Amino acid sequence: MTEKTSKILKIILQIIAILSIVIFAYSLTPKTLQNDTFYTIKIGEHIVQNTQKVSDLLPWNKGLDMQDPFSFHENLPYTYPHWLYDVATYGIYNIGGFQGIYYATCILAVILGLLIYFVNKKFIKNNIVSYLITIASLYCLKNFIAARAQLLTFVLFVLTIFGIEQFLKTKKIRYAILLVVIPIIIANVHLAVWPFYFVLYLPYIAEYIIYIIVTANYNIIFKKLTLFLKSKFGKNKLSPIQIDLEKSKIKKMEEEYSKKLEQKLGNSYKIKLQKEKNIKWLILIVVICAFTGLLTPVKDAPYTYLLKTNQGNTTQNISEHLPLTLIENNNMMAILVLVFGILTFTKTKIKLRDFFMLMGLILLSFMTQRQVSMLVLIGNFILAKMLCELLNNADKKIFNHIYTEIVSVIVIVSLAGVISIKYCNYKKNDVYVDELSYPVQASNYIVNELIPNVGKENLKLYNEYNYGSYLLFRDIPVFIDSRADLYTPEFNGEKDENGDYIGRDIFTDFLNISSLASNYENKFDEYGITHVMTYSNSKLNSLIVDDSNYNLLYEDEEFVIYERESAIM
Repeated sequence: MTEKTSKILKIILQIIAILSIVIFAYSLTPKTLQNDTFYTIKIGEHIVQNTQKVSDLLPWNKGLDMQDPFSFHENLPYTYPHWLYDVATYGIYNIGGFQGIYYATCILAVILGLLIYFVNKKFIKNNIVSYLITIASLYCLKNFIAARAQLLTFVLFVLTIFGIEQFLKTKKIRYAILLVVIPIIIANVHLAVWPFYFVLYLPYIAEYIIYIIVTANYNIIFKKLTLFLKSKFGKNKLSPIQIDLEKSKIKKMEEEYSKKLEQKLGNSYKIKLQKEKNIKWLILIVVICAFTGLLTPVKDAPYTYLLKTNQGNTTQNISEHLPLTLIENNNMMAILVLVFGILTFTKTKIKLRDFFMLMGLILLSFMTQRQVSMLVLIGNFILAKMLCELLNNADKKIFNHIYTEIVSVIVIVSLAGVISIKYCNYKKNDVYVDELSYPVQASNYIVNELIPNVGKENLKLYNEYNYGSYLLFRDIPVFIDSRADLYTPEFNGEKDENGDYIGRDIFTDFLNISSLASNYENKFDEYGITHVMTYSNSKLNSLIVDDSNYNLLYEDEEFVIYERESAIM
């Protein structure tokens, strides 16, 4: 094969690889919207309609109103954890409806896939490994690809890793600017994950500290300190000639030690420890970025939001925040087997910072299922480096002989596969709102019949967590929705003298009502509930259906609506 033919073939295969990544990312994007998307649209609308001037949103101006307008609970403060994303989503919805949001999500998924691919190519210079890792990463992230702020932050975190690595390598100012701009964007589009931005720097800083500790020659340090003290404060001060002689001895010791150290580090067994000359400048960037959380109209929320969330009980009762059960997560099992298999049974080495990053992300993943996405998103770059080194240690002659054939077959088969997946996915996800999950018809009844009869201001509807955001989207005042933090004392209350938050624990009351752990009638009296909406097969409905105090107003296969006589009378 001539050099020209080989070059043309590589270009063709590159185009096919990019197209297949685009199609695969598109195929993984569901048309059916998730719960959070509905309240995102309404909050964006609320912000736009209540902001007279864009300058009001500047941190040093009025900012956002910090009040919830959607539940019937009075005076609930609201933090707006992703206000800018909400505004953008509303803008897209205003132009293109649900279809516009779907296409925007597809575009973000495609951007994410292509970024993973090109960043890996930049890091490891290997097309085939970059392509396979990208496809595998997108597949593992399929459950996280949705019209939510997290998808945009995935893109930003990939750019963060790219910026860090490139800055350490080149010290170019454009990467420093990128690293400062990213946390400003995160603080406004998804402030809940703003602290995680700084977690990405920790392995690099830890590696630097350990390098200093491990490689320091304390004998030389002692001699330098002794020479300094003798030359400055000794009773019998050394002459300039003696000082130069001592310095010459110390310099020779340093040169000898440096050679031994280089050889020692090069012969390390599994962990590669290296000094990054630009790490001090990277630490300076981190310090600067620590102040970017102030550049948001929600004041100090980037610094306090995650802390308050972890102090409450929402993370213990929402599935994506629960600890990971390994046996139920095939993707996680595959990742762990691959990573530890390569490290254990091959000669592959790993940088200390990459090892720290992997172990930290694995630990976070076991603490909460949600962090599996971060393990895939950041860990894929580390795994790509390991696979590339594994291939470099293999018989290169054999590999190069079949390289073109391997690339051709894998890419073409993958392309055919993703097209098939797209076709199947399109058939399965042909609606934007799943009427089995969200009360579309029941909401029509409330909007068209119930509210005109009782008045919107008089309607106090008990609803359940999973579909509250859809009711909110339909302009129905809600008891609770998936903005879980809003309904906890940590966010709507204040600290007492003991440091405990005192406020309305609506979230816990919902849990107790829905599980029948407390008397629902007493709680309904407490909140002044006039009407109840619940699932047809819920525990609550099994009791209310026989309760004479409740009149059935509406029923379909999934949802029922009752009126409380005691509240209406």
